[in-house]
Amino acid sequence: MAAHPSDHEPNRADLHKDPSRVSGMFDQVAAGYDRTNTVLSMGNDRFWRAATTRAVDPRPGQRILDLAAGTGASSVALAGRGADVVAADFSPGMIAEGERRHGAGAPGGGIRNLSFVQADATALPFGDDEFDTVTMSFGLRNVNEPKKALRELLRVTKPAGRLVICEFSHPPSKAFNGLYRFYNDRVLPVVAKTVSSNAEAYDYLNESIRDWPDQHTLAAWIREAGWTDVAHRNLSMGIVALHRATKPAAGVGRVQTRPR
Repeated sequence: MAAHPSDHEPNRADLHKDPSRVSGMFDQVAAGYDRTNTVLSMGNDRFWRAATTRAVDPRPGQRILDLAAGTGASSVALAGRGADVVAADFSPGMIAEGERRHGAGAPGGGIRNLSFVQADATALPFGDDEFDTVTMSFGLRNVNEPKKALRELLRVTKPAGRLVICEFSHPPSKAFNGLYRFYNDRVLPVVAKTVSSNAEAYDYLNESIRDWPDQHTLAAWIREAGWTDVAHRNLSMGIVALHRATKPAAGVGRVQTRPR
């Protein structure tokens, strides 16, 4: 798909989340993405990743899809527990950086139970019922059709398989939410200009967090997509929410398969 960037904002993906512009934006920040996230989150990204890994509970013999995997930091944590992990991302730049760090050409031969695939969350290049668990961290917010992505994740998950989504959310405390908004609106842009190769990408990040629905709305979307046992818990006072759900067992309900 060809990109159609604005003449005035060549690096900026707007809130319409045009897929080509979002992908291009992440391509540009791929090399320093993990370091910048650690700085901007004041180290909380590591805590969120660890909480997500515990929720996924990867085990040897399982096949796990890590969607919106970026450079593979979350995927490496999952693969370290012995599961066969597919790291998928829409950005070819992110996938290339992940393969450089962790693929077959990486020092030591890379991680053998980890593979990288470029993929569109709304049209996944996998068959029905392929994965024991599907997970997505800080990526659903960037998808043009998030409800469609939730249905696609359901399609590729085995019956009784699990969904784990870690995503930015809205702190329920009004006082803390005010402080959080101040940080995102006033502090984050200044820090991003110092540590990021594309500070405008983090302006987009701030806007996308602000306009993203709250925890309960996302939980409703997950149920609407066909998942059951939907639950969530807040991390870092609600800055992030960890959502979990289960695909109905075989013969329970109907899951519509994407036409091929």
